[in-house]
Amino acid sequence: MNKLGKRFQGLYWRQLFVTAGMVMLTLFLLGASFFSLSYNYARGQKSEELQAKAQMVAQLSVSYLENGGFQDEADLQQLASFAATVSDVDFMICDIQGHVMLSTDQDLEGMVVTIPGDMTAEVLEKGACSRRSNLNGLYESKRFVVGVPARMTGSQEAAGLVYAVSTSASLDAMWQGFVGLFFMTAFVVLMISFMASSITAMRQVQPIREMAQATRRYAEGDFDIRMNNYGRNDEVGELAASFNNMAETLQQTERQRREFIANISHELKTPMTTIAGYTDGILDGTIPPENERQYLQIISNESRRLSRLVRRMLDVSQLQAIDPLRGGSHFDICESMRRVLISMERKINDRNLDVDADIPEEPILVLGDNDMITQVIYNLLENATKFATPGSTLYLGVATIDGKARVTVQNLGDTIPAEELPLLFERFHKSDKSRSEDKDGVGLGLYIVKTILEQHKEKINVTSENGVTTFTFSLTAE
Repeated sequence: MNKLGKRFQGLYWRQLFVTAGMVMLTLFLLGASFFSLSYNYARGQKSEELQAKAQMVAQLSVSYLENGGFQDEADLQQLASFAATVSDVDFMICDIQGHVMLSTDQDLEGMVVTIPGDMTAEVLEKGACSRRSNLNGLYESKRFVVGVPARMTGSQEAAGLVYAVSTSASLDAMWQGFVGLFFMTAFVVLMISFMASSITAMRQVQPIREMAQATRRYAEGDFDIRMNNYGRNDEVGELAASFNNMAETLQQTERQRREFIANISHELKTPMTTIAGYTDGILDGTIPPENERQYLQIISNESRRLSRLVRRMLDVSQLQAIDPLRGGSHFDICESMRRVLISMERKINDRNLDVDADIPEEPILVLGDNDMITQVIYNLLENATKFATPGSTLYLGVATIDGKARVTVQNLGDTIPAEELPLLFERFHKSDKSRSEDKDGVGLGLYIVKTILEQHKEKINVTSENGVTTFTFSLTAE
């Protein structure tokens, strides 16, 4: 019972029931309104028709009524019967008290009939009376009765009354025909609306069901499933496209997460294995005492590298939570570049490198965080120094172009393959896949550069041709 209840509470059934309810309500209101208008119109037409026929008979009978009775009743009966036959209406000719003196209805022959007093009074006062009545039980069912006065010649005084009586069979037949036609039309419209609503609801619900199923698959860690947009350009198609984009992003994030875990596991395992192995060797006597200092130095170096790795990871987490543009502060990029050159002097000299510094004397003010951009320049220059050919020349320069301060760091060394250039800014990526070289590095320097520049809404570009590798980024200048 609960499953059935939940099924009928779904979007498909709710939309179907709402649509059906609206259609049925609309059909009911339209049918009721049209029936009321058409019935009242038909009744008015019928009343006018009967009144006209009653007036005609009244004109024929007035000369007979003026004398207080019928001198030639047979002639009047013949005329009234002819009128009744032609018009399918029965006539009653009465005196002013409502007593029927002559009737064309053969069923009333020999009967003493008196028209209800309220109808007689209404005819005399208002000049006409029209209603549905059984005339105090004279007829089994109600009939249309229209009464008019038979006025004397040259006077407004009534000599008698004439009533036209007609069955409501024609009006009832019209009403029954209308009701039958209405219900048949309503059924056809309702079926068409059901089918259209069902198809429309299914087209809307099917993608949502697929999304719900895909979401459950994503929760299980399967990001390979994709939505079918069914070639639609509406909101559902847009939602399906956005859903697929989200799936692509989740899949990429999951892949990066796995790569990150694999990389950090490798980066952490290497120094920890070295530290544990050499420490155990010293403790169990495998390493002779005269070599202990050498291996203790290795343990110290690996411990520092492990510390740098953890510190860099913390730096990345902190950088991603900072908005450097919130304050809108400006600083001199030229001064920051000079400070980086001074701090890198020893490393540059150790590799016998020359520096071609193209830094203007005039300050260039840029928008951003001074410390974070200084870190960017330091990481790029350190990376260029590390991989530059000994004895070659480094280039560090800045120029203002189209409202942007463009910083360039360039070195001469091995050419980086084109397919590897986009990977340089990934976490723990190193050019040396064996990781046998550059043991001081942790593979986060360029990733930090990209992260900082993304926080500044900027990008970094890299090219490498004929041994010349160039990193370039821009900042908004004042």
